Amino acid sequence: MLFEKIAEYLEERRGEFDRIESERSRRLLPIADLIRMDIRNRRRPQLLFVCTHNSRRSHIAQLWTAAAAVDLALPLDTWSGGTEATEFDHRAVAALRRAGFAIETAGDRPNDGYMVGFDSSIEPVRCFSKVHDRPPNPMKDFIAVMVCDEADRGCPHIDGASERFGIPYRDPKLADDTPEETSTYDERCRDVAREMLWMIEQAAASS
Repeated sequence: MLFEKIAEYLEERRGEFDRIESERSRRLLPIADLIRMDIRNRRRPQLLFVCTHNSRRSHIAQLWTAAAAVDLALPLDTWSGGTEATEFDHRAVAALRRAGFAIETAGDRPNDGYMVGFDSSIEPVRCFSKVHDRPPNPMKDFIAVMVCDEADRGCPHIDGASERFGIPYRDPKLADDTPEETSTYDERCRDVAREMLWMIEQAAASS
């Protein structure tokens, strides 16, 4: 069962679907269609979210898509990666904690990452920064979703991806170490959760 705060957060985002611009929904619908097609063909969809450093937006998208799928009982797996590895940024971690995720450090080294929980019946997910083609990410038959313009331009082809889409989000890093830092990360978290939930609802509608 989803943590209560996560379920409430997603319900709030449902009430904001009218904020999703038509151009964004146009980009999201083909992904929903592919998810639905995989499920109908008895394949478990695999979604890999990619940004440059695998430090902020890709993790946020991976986790909110996973939570939305659990909320709608849709069988799929989510992953994240970057064009280079750095670390899961602590500001993004803090924003996800504020939204209701249970997050604990996975080790003492900078990129040991975090164990992230959002459902009482599912083991926490280990999230750490990695290049998109490194384990545990899938190597073939996955849907690649580029969540930043830099990665979208820098990786016109993702080896092993069945399809590749660009769904860029504004980088919350621009507000690092400013008075707007917390509000900017919270806003980006809401933006991603809203659109990923909408996408998963479209996929679930006729699955």
